[in-house]
Amino acid sequence: MYAEPVTIAILSGWINKKRMEALSNEYHLEQGGLLRVLIASLVASTIALTVFILPAEFDSDPTGLGEMMGIKGMSGYSVGAFSEQDLPFHADERVFELAPFESLEYKYRLEAGQSMSFSWTASTMSSEAAEVLFDFHSEEDGTDPEDAVSFRVATSMGGHGNFVAPFSGIHGWFWENRGGEEVSVALKTSGFYTSSTVYSPSGTFDTQFPSKNP
Repeated sequence: MYAEPVTIAILSGWINKKRMEALSNEYHLEQGGLLRVLIASLVASTIALTVFILPAEFDSDPTGLGEMMGIKGMSGYSVGAFSEQDLPFHADERVFELAPFESLEYKYRLEAGQSMSFSWTASTMSSEAAEVLFDFHSEEDGTDPEDAVSFRVATSMGGHGNFVAPFSGIHGWFWENRGGEEVSVALKTSGFYTSSTVYSPSGTFDTQFPSKNP
C-alpha cells in the first residue's frame, strides 16, 4: 500500500521537527558543557591564584596555606639565592692590637653583589673576653667617605655573620678600645674580595689578593 501524499507530508514534517529538536537539545547541551568548563576553569584559576601564586610571588597568604606548604615568599629566593662568581675565593686572618682608647679600621674591596663571611672576637692579653666599640660600614665608589653607610654600630666582644655588598666599594670595620687594658681583635674572613686596607695611627697599609683564578 502507498501512503497518501498528505500523510507523507505530515510524517516528513514530524521527522524534521524531531530532528530540529534533537539538534537544538544537542546545541544547548554543548553550550551548557562549555559554560561548566568555563566556570570550572575560573574556580581552578582563583584557587591557584589564592593558594599558590599570591603566597609565592607576592608574599601574600590570605589562606595561610602558602606558609604551611613552605612556598610563602618563595619568589624572593630567586634573587641572590645561588650565584657563581668569576673572582677567586680568598681567606684572610688578622690580629690587631689596640691600646686603651686606640682605634683602627680594616676594610675589604668588594664589588656589588660579592659576599664575605666573617668572625671576629676581642680579648685582653690574658685571653679574657673584652668589649670594644665597632662600626661595620661601607663607602661606595665615587662618594665622600663622610657619606659612609653603617650597617651595625654597637659595643660587643665579637661578631659573626655574612655580608653581601650592596654596591662596589670598601666594606669593613672600625674598632675602638674604650677600656683601660690592651685588647686584641682577632678577625677571620672568607669571600670574593680583591684587596684590603688597614687604617691605623701608624698609617695605611694595603694587601692585594689575586684577582683571577689560577
